Amino acid sequence: MTVPETFVIRGARAGDAEPLGRLDRAAWSPLHAVLPEPSEPYPPFFDERHRPADHLVAERAGLLLGYVRVGRPTPLDCNAHVRQIQGLAVADEARGQGVGRALLRAALAKARADGATRITLRVLGHNVPARALYEAEGFVVEGVLPGEFVLGGRPVDDVLMGRPLS
Repeated sequence: MTVPETFVIRGARAGDAEPLGRLDRAAWSPLHAVLPEPSEPYPPFFDERHRPADHLVAERAGLLLGYVRVGRPTPLDCNAHVRQIQGLAVADEARGQGVGRALLRAALAKARADGATRITLRVLGHNVPARALYEAEGFVVEGVLPGEFVLGGRPVDDVLMGRPLS
């Protein structure tokens, strides 16, 4: 069995916008997306709400394999101790190599370094692979919004998960 080359996790840079946009569009799936499939003209990957500083990327030999977006769920001071996973994507060719898990663990470390004591996320109820990863990394279901979305004509639950960072 051949072991894939290792990859590094680093902070995103402004120059990553185009490859991250391509990766994000290629990773689009009804399994995890509530927005329609992207079409041209594509919006910029980074914007006022989603800055490079909010992203960590996995990179191997100059190729971006995935990203995680970590932000504050609200701008309120009383909620400043919480961070939220606001996006996680892994390129098809990098799946099954530990990229998603490494990005998630790096997001937890980033949140701790930013002074957060808690981290949350939202995941579609039918996204079994993502839910299994989150549960394996200590996230628990804290709430379910039944039928919150209608995707492909079917109701889909919005599952709220979280965990302490201690």
